[in-house]
Amino acid sequence: MENSISGGDFEYLSGFGNHFSSEALAGALPPAQNSPLVCPYGLYAEQISGTSFTSPRNRNLRSWFYRIKPSVTHEPFKSRIPSNERILSEFNNSNTSTNPTQLRWKPIHVPDSPTDFIDGLFTMCGSGSSFMRHGYAIHMYTANKSMDNCAFCNADGDFLIVPQQGRLLITTECGRLKVSPGEIAILPQGFRFAVSLPDGPSRGYVAEIFGTHFQLPDLGPIGANGLAAPRDFLVPTAWFEDKSYPGYTIVQKFGGELFFAVQDFSPFNVVAWHGNYVPYKYNLSKFCPYNTVLFDHSDPSINTVLTAPTDKPGVALLDFVIFPPRWLVAEHTFRPPYYHRNCMSEFMGLIHGGYEAKADGFLPGGASLHNCMTPHGPDTKSYEATIARGNDVGPHKITDTMAFMFESCLIPRISKWAVESPFLDKDYYQCWIGLRSHFAVTETISNSRKCQYDE
Repeated sequence: MENSISGGDFEYLSGFGNHFSSEALAGALPPAQNSPLVCPYGLYAEQISGTSFTSPRNRNLRSWFYRIKPSVTHEPFKSRIPSNERILSEFNNSNTSTNPTQLRWKPIHVPDSPTDFIDGLFTMCGSGSSFMRHGYAIHMYTANKSMDNCAFCNADGDFLIVPQQGRLLITTECGRLKVSPGEIAILPQGFRFAVSLPDGPSRGYVAEIFGTHFQLPDLGPIGANGLAAPRDFLVPTAWFEDKSYPGYTIVQKFGGELFFAVQDFSPFNVVAWHGNYVPYKYNLSKFCPYNTVLFDHSDPSINTVLTAPTDKPGVALLDFVIFPPRWLVAEHTFRPPYYHRNCMSEFMGLIHGGYEAKADGFLPGGASLHNCMTPHGPDTKSYEATIARGNDVGPHKITDTMAFMFESCLIPRISKWAVESPFLDKDYYQCWIGLRSHFAVTETISNSRKCQYDE
């Protein structure tokens, strides 16, 4: 099933995991074969595969493009100079370090010099290797310039982009996506895309996964509905350019390094396409959160939007989890997130508003990392304010907020840039220093236990 949805001057198809089809010219899709000898309008047939040819049918991802010129028509790739040495796709002792300390970064400034999405991308942390097809990288970006006469292609993995400031206009081979703060975009491995900035400077977060793709989490006892609904994911409709572009550059990220190739036409010359390997976007305000209705704080996994699973049941290479506006109604319960040590590692960001467990210091555009088995939880001010309300506090609605978390079973190594960044908050640990002991033994309890011992 697919539906056409209007997004202002953009048209989208709706659904997650569907087989879609779209044509910018009527009759551009071949009526029967995927690769006929002669395609309509004299177009070239070209397939892009996101999984092996022999993957099971329910996990097989591929799309067919019908384009004016095939993507193979370019000069040889060469190393891009200047490169972006802040991008990593392999994590080892030579380029990263480990640190169990709780880490937090203040919002990173958009640079003054002209910087597009490619040069504004920098790695914060990650684990594994794109060469080994297992692992992930967490990046951030700051940009003030649209990509001009060039397109980006990530051969290493899928990008999940979370803009925090400034809209992104992302042109892909399947069509165009307009992505605002509060929305996310997923750009699968191998797609060519260009990022324009209709509002000027932009800043945000990027999760990259190697060797797998995002999918919707199973709902289990929740049932058939809730969390992110498949119908709310939007896929672009076919849109194409047919004009000469002398010196057009394809920048390819391959093993974390940047290469470039020159061609004389736009890569966005796909007149029609069909398949299930597609870029898409999602509006986080559409998320239907679940929460406790009697007592105890629910585990954050209840807020998973997308997951990239591993072969171990219930263990994620990377989960994308959000903390949206919602009601808190639990009785006799400490409602903010509980103090915790986790075998998973948690990287958090804040899109807007505040976060319930951090009264100070965690700002929109900032980030934090609580690594495997590193304790974390509400800061002193949040804890004391919660306790002061007592046990009889009524229902409370959290408003004007959107925080998120990238959570992984793999322990991330931290990039040199992130460790040495002037935006690293070296005083983060002090937000817990003020936590004091509330332990008290009353006379009644002491006497009661004494009687038990005497018996």
